[in-house]
Amino acid sequence: MRAPIPVKTLLAMAIMGSAWAPCALAQVVGESGPNIKLFASSKDVQALIEKVKTERKEGQPLVSAPILELAPYRAMLEYRPAKAPAALHETEAEMMYVIEGAGTIVTGGKLVDEKRTNAENLSGTDISGGSAQTIIKGDFLIVPQSTPHQIAPGDGAPIVLMTLHVPRKSEGAATPNR
Repeated sequence: MRAPIPVKTLLAMAIMGSAWAPCALAQVVGESGPNIKLFASSKDVQALIEKVKTERKEGQPLVSAPILELAPYRAMLEYRPAKAPAALHETEAEMMYVIEGAGTIVTGGKLVDEKRTNAENLSGTDISGGSAQTIIKGDFLIVPQSTPHQIAPGDGAPIVLMTLHVPRKSEGAATPNR
């Protein structure tokens, strides 16, 4: 299932730092409301990074906040100063863009100490048998649905990501990749 064109267009404009005015975007899309945010400038994103840094509690491996919202999509800022638990999303793919920093993502394999976090998601303390990929500022990636994944920042510095969960239709009776 493909995301509607306007969402892809809005996401690309946010990432590229488009100069469109927020009110012009609202007119293009024709929507408004309390859970709709269609534009974030690079200055807005930098301010959001500073905000989540100050909100982070000692030992917290991940702090997130919404960048853009248009149901059912929500582009999230993820500030990751430490390795967080592994995850598997059974009904969504996850697109990521590295805003700042560098690190490693491990995908595939099997969740270690797997537990259900809600109806569509599993987590684990680590991943066994996955494939590691170095990621740096400017990289894009997609984690397919039902794929275990875990991100660790590198070089002692946080990694900051934009993540977007993309709802996917069930692939029939296929067994999740765990």
